[in-house]
Amino acid sequence: MSTAQTHSEQVEGLYSDHHGWLRSWLRKKLGCAEQAADIAQDTFVRILMAHDALVGLREPRAYLTTTAKHLLVDRARRARVEETYLHELSLIAELMDGAPAPESILIALEALDQFSQALQALPEKASEAFLLHYMEQQSQTQIAEQLHISVRMVQKYLAQALLRCQMALMQE
Repeated sequence: MSTAQTHSEQVEGLYSDHHGWLRSWLRKKLGCAEQAADIAQDTFVRILMAHDALVGLREPRAYLTTTAKHLLVDRARRARVEETYLHELSLIAELMDGAPAPESILIALEALDQFSQALQALPEKASEAFLLHYMEQQSQTQIAEQLHISVRMVQKYLAQALLRCQMALMQE
């Protein structure tokens, strides 16, 4: 790609040259045309937002698939957090005489969205450590073994994630 082109022109060229291919690749991978279209669009939005992403790009399809795969991982993490929360909410509802008030559910869902966004902003291993520890109740030692890192690094990641979540709640 020419360095004389603006970033938006580069993205536009990348989009026109590869959008159909990426959407087709995602459709085969996901088995759903609508999800494939959403992820393809999100891929190009992410690239558009990353102003230096296309500098020196030699393998556009490899870059697109890597970006799309990261988005798929983000969606899977978010779905896992939402599923766990909804499961816990249903358990609480069974134990209580009545269901939570709609306002309480809305507040909880908004907080969940803030946590999800905070976790997505973390490095992959940090958010994975947080989810393994707080959602799957794994010990720090188990997480260290699974992620092939030290227990000290797990502790650092957990602290980093908790601080990010606290900051997200305080911004509200």
